[in-house]
Amino acid sequence: MARRDENRKKKEKDKKPVSGTGAKSSYAAKDITVLEGLEPVRRRPAMYIGGLDSRGLHHLVWEILDNSIDEVINGFASTIEVELDKDARGIKVADNGRGIPVDKHPVHKKPALELILTTLHSGGKFDQGNYLHSGGLHGVGSSVVNALSRELVAEVRRDGFEYRQRFRQGNPSTPLEKVGPARGTGTAIYFRPDSTVFSDPRFDAKVIRDALEAKSYLHKGLRIVYRDATEESGAVYHEFRHDEGIQAYLKKLVADRGRTPTQDFVFYFSKEGDPRMEVALQWTDETAESIRSYANGILTSSGGTHELGLRAGVVRAVRNYIQTHELEPKGVSLTAEDIREGLTAVLSVYLLDPQFQGQTKERLNNPEMNALVAAAVAPALEQFLNHNGTIANGIVARVIIAARARAASRAASEEVTRKSAVSHRLNLPGKLADCESTRPEESELFIVEGDSAGGSAKQGRDRKRQAVLPLRGKVLNTEQAGMAKVMENKEIANIFSALGCGIGQSFNPAKLRYHRIIILTDADSDGHHISTLLLTFFYRYLPELIRKGHIYLGRPPLYRIQYGEKTFWAWDDEEKAKILETKPGRGNPDITRFKGLGEMRPELLWDTAMSPRTRTLLRVVIDNELETDRMVNDLMGRDTSARFKFVMERATEADDLDV
Repeated sequence: MARRDENRKKKEKDKKPVSGTGAKSSYAAKDITVLEGLEPVRRRPAMYIGGLDSRGLHHLVWEILDNSIDEVINGFASTIEVELDKDARGIKVADNGRGIPVDKHPVHKKPALELILTTLHSGGKFDQGNYLHSGGLHGVGSSVVNALSRELVAEVRRDGFEYRQRFRQGNPSTPLEKVGPARGTGTAIYFRPDSTVFSDPRFDAKVIRDALEAKSYLHKGLRIVYRDATEESGAVYHEFRHDEGIQAYLKKLVADRGRTPTQDFVFYFSKEGDPRMEVALQWTDETAESIRSYANGILTSSGGTHELGLRAGVVRAVRNYIQTHELEPKGVSLTAEDIREGLTAVLSVYLLDPQFQGQTKERLNNPEMNALVAAAVAPALEQFLNHNGTIANGIVARVIIAARARAASRAASEEVTRKSAVSHRLNLPGKLADCESTRPEESELFIVEGDSAGGSAKQGRDRKRQAVLPLRGKVLNTEQAGMAKVMENKEIANIFSALGCGIGQSFNPAKLRYHRIIILTDADSDGHHISTLLLTFFYRYLPELIRKGHIYLGRPPLYRIQYGEKTFWAWDDEEKAKILETKPGRGNPDITRFKGLGEMRPELLWDTAMSPRTRTLLRVVIDNELETDRMVNDLMGRDTSARFKFVMERATEADDLDV
């Protein structure tokens, strides 16, 4: 009897949920959470603005700015004024449009202004009678900004009076006030992002300036005034107005990139109706295409169907011209990529019902736009080419050169691309200490400088997941070298072989053997130079690896500071000074400066730079394609004047140059 009771108790014990899983054994209606008002935005802000980094922070400005732009697009406003606070934490956007309505909503019994700023999916853009063309259709932009602001003040001028209402973290802090008589109409929104949401709620004055200037190009006749009151700028006043529109914008983009047009011309095409569109394009000496597209005044940084239509229309027009004039080259076939190489364009479309991807509106998804844009652009560009033979023949010559260069690149890449996707070790460089895992998603490749550092890294690594490829000496500057020289370089060839994903037309991200590629160099000026050379190589020849987040910079320590048994690490002189200033231990510190990774013991290198638990990695991202391209070209290109200017402008920053 006692034994049966004991067995019964044991079975009941076995049925109990395992402790430590963190899950409740019960799950009922009371466990369901319903978020009301703007609480969903404060609980999950990244879902509405794309992230809590600088990009997400500035998206708040674009939401308010786009509301003013909608007034401009529909002919109700002609001036927008933007003012950035001295501390860069507050900003005001004002327009001379119609002004947000302030009368009470017949159903919700609240002023329309308060309803728009405190309620998701509220606004006047669901009904096309209020806005023919608009970038904001979801009715969440202004309310999201309000929810994520420590303070927001809305001022409206309409019906002969000025009205004001204040908000805090999305909630009204004052009722709507009738301030007094006012002339004209318009809306002004002032807000300060919430520091409990954003770790650094300071706006970048230059980012805002560039965005405002771009908007002024898109809308002919629009006057934008920007007052930058930050301490760094010293209260600078900018006024933007560009009556030439996107044609002037295209010239600016080409000049900013430091590129030379293939022919001294700009093809411009515009069309009224639905969809309304404008296109400006030309070819340059760049090896890639660059299209900046907008839908209803909003930058579609991830492209969309309107961009696809522009590409298709350009290819169709050039192909027709080549075939009509019998200009097909011998020995090489022309691809769509050859025709679009060097193409730089600005495309702006306006449509009644834009379908954006997500609240951040980075991509246009209207399926009909592909055919509509292509059908409009192709005949217009072909007619232009037929009437401008000299320009057209220059473009065709540029296309043929691109085709031959691509063919040469393809032949060269075949020598270093892995021949089989099945074998994990086929045609790998001899210096590569490969990892045991054949799963790319868990595999890492450390690219280190020198055999000495490579030896320490090979001994200290996790052999299952981490591979090590040592390089000899300084890497080739791929920004200055031609394709043939690049492909002949042994160190570059070793990297290609180790990665296995190919280059150019043979690039296949599915064949990438490591999803985390870590550049690990000494923490001195030589190490930084080698890192820069490697980043230049990846940016020019394997940029997709950067865009997909596969490239990282390792951060080994420069100093070890010991107070008795306590050890502290400093990654630069500034961190060393902070540690010494705080005096975290007794007695005099013992400071060791590492001359290189090669002199670090394997276990020390593992703890400080290779262990996933203790290391510091910096993911390499391309935040601004224009700035990145110009910087790489200035610092690493053949033209020494740009590099000299850069060095001279920053000479005062190099107080402690490590030579």
